Amino acid sequence: MIHKQLSQTLEEIAEQLLREAGHAVPEKLPVVIEHPASDRYGEYSTNLAMKLVRVLKKNPLTIADEIKARLVHHPRFAGWFERIEVAAPGFVNMFIHWERWIVTTHHQDALQPVNIRQKAVIEHTSINPNKSAHIGHLRNSCIGDTLARMLKRAGHEVEVHNYIDDLGNQLADTVVGVMRTSVRNWYSRFGDFCWDVYAEINRKYREQPELEQERANVLHHLESGHNNIAWLGMLVAEQLVREHLDDMRQFGIDYDVLVWESSIVREGFWEETFKMLQKTGLFRQESEGKLAGCWVFKQTADETDPAGETEFQSDKVLVRSNGILTYTAKDIAYHMWKFGLLDKQFRYQPFGHGVWSTHSQGVEQDIGRADMVINVIDHRQEYPQQMVKQALQVLGYDQQAAQLRHVSYGVVSLSRATAESLGVDTSDGRSSYPMSGRQGIGIKVADLVSHMEAVIEAKRSQHEGLDSRSIAAAAIRYYLLKFHLQTEVVFDLEQATEVSGNTGVYLLYSYARACSILEKARSLAHTARSDITAIAAYPTSVGLTPQEYAVLKKLAYWPETLEEVVAGLTPNLLCTYLYELASLFNHFYTSCRILKTDEGTQGFRLWLAGRYRDTMHDGLSILGLPAPNRM
Repeated sequence: MIHKQLSQTLEEIAEQLLREAGHAVPEKLPVVIEHPASDRYGEYSTNLAMKLVRVLKKNPLTIADEIKARLVHHPRFAGWFERIEVAAPGFVNMFIHWERWIVTTHHQDALQPVNIRQKAVIEHTSINPNKSAHIGHLRNSCIGDTLARMLKRAGHEVEVHNYIDDLGNQLADTVVGVMRTSVRNWYSRFGDFCWDVYAEINRKYREQPELEQERANVLHHLESGHNNIAWLGMLVAEQLVREHLDDMRQFGIDYDVLVWESSIVREGFWEETFKMLQKTGLFRQESEGKLAGCWVFKQTADETDPAGETEFQSDKVLVRSNGILTYTAKDIAYHMWKFGLLDKQFRYQPFGHGVWSTHSQGVEQDIGRADMVINVIDHRQEYPQQMVKQALQVLGYDQQAAQLRHVSYGVVSLSRATAESLGVDTSDGRSSYPMSGRQGIGIKVADLVSHMEAVIEAKRSQHEGLDSRSIAAAAIRYYLLKFHLQTEVVFDLEQATEVSGNTGVYLLYSYARACSILEKARSLAHTARSDITAIAAYPTSVGLTPQEYAVLKKLAYWPETLEEVVAGLTPNLLCTYLYELASLFNHFYTSCRILKTDEGTQGFRLWLAGRYRDTMHDGLSILGLPAPNRM
């Protein structure tokens, strides 16, 4: 954990220098630690001296020399650095003492458990139960599942929720479609049938606008419950949710609890929240104007829409004039429960595969009561998420509002070539095209996995180890995780099915290669020294090759990378690190003999391969990818 300790130490040194010069210490010191681009500048570098020039009124090289002197004699870093150098115009460059690093970190966990273990509730997936899942839904699920793995790796208690909107417009449309359309085709799954039904009823709405009144009627019956239409809606939703869970399970994605929107309404969560909101000065019923009869969450006078969002409303409707709750109203009540702020609790019954589901006739479980809540929802839902946070603040729950985090992400659209292959009119020449459930345009998760499996199967020269479907799922998952969260993923079927370059398949092959090397070494009964002290002496006695040094340095950065990834909840940074590490290891493998060399060199290189394997295994497990011994 050099980086973390180094950051703390440099902050202490900066405070000392400022106090000794009679200056106040700012709340946040400008400590920046970088990895130099060139090896000749060491493994760590800081420009802290140049940041202190304006206050200390000294030459930056003089300040850098003072920082160096205090680092050299600091007990926290005794023996950690082989040398520390000062470079113009004021950098302090640090070179790791590799023998010390190898011995000290050999049995050390790369990520120290958090000091305060918190319970995190992560909500992700939350697909409308109206048709089969598509790749846009899958990006949400892969991100959410990876965040859950990150926090578990850090030592937190994690509970994963999947919110089922069984009272919304989308389910109502599918129910209307089941009753009012005649879709004739052969379908292997109910969700694929509903995919076409949903598109067909939306086509009919455009042709017969009066049909939309049926949607309102169905919505009313769904919310009322205990009637023919409500039963039909429940059966449709439950079957679709089961198919969604089956889709996600192929990618190693599981859930702890399904929270049904109908449960929030029928168990009285909203009524209790409604009474609490009424006591504030910002929630009232409008008596005139276009919102007459609606219960509205008023915004404070200084709250505006800085981004100019077209969907922004200065006052948010929570209950419509006809008494129907908006999504935001139910979401506020749901989050009050998530944080344990309501007197009421759900009851639960098993839904299969270890998943609990809210149900009025179920049993009590210790679910909810989170210390922090993370919602994985695309960037288009930023305003409703802000409304939930504001509601918590208005009710006096500032601490909980501060622990509510919206992890937003860019939506998935289709490349021009992929859209054209699905029958979309691309004559306007755009580079990407949005998926549209209402038009039946998109790529179903099940279809994508089957297609990718066929591609993998055709490209494999050997069929040992992991099966092609598992490899396909890993490749798709990695593809959806490697982009920056805010990036709109323009999904191209051809690119997504590549197996070389920055792909999940490349990482799996690289990991399997390291396993193969180590297995071969064991099977040949090599007598290479396994004593860690002897291995640590290798770099000094012989000298590292550039390829060995590159892998060793990248491995040294793993703890700080892992800490940054967990703190920032950034799966893409983890993907980038693992791809770069795999590339360096593969270059090392092709450039350096591992088994056919002298005993000392062989021992060190086998240790390096083992350290690489263990680090990759750690990273792959966090990304939710398999770690196969063979491919």
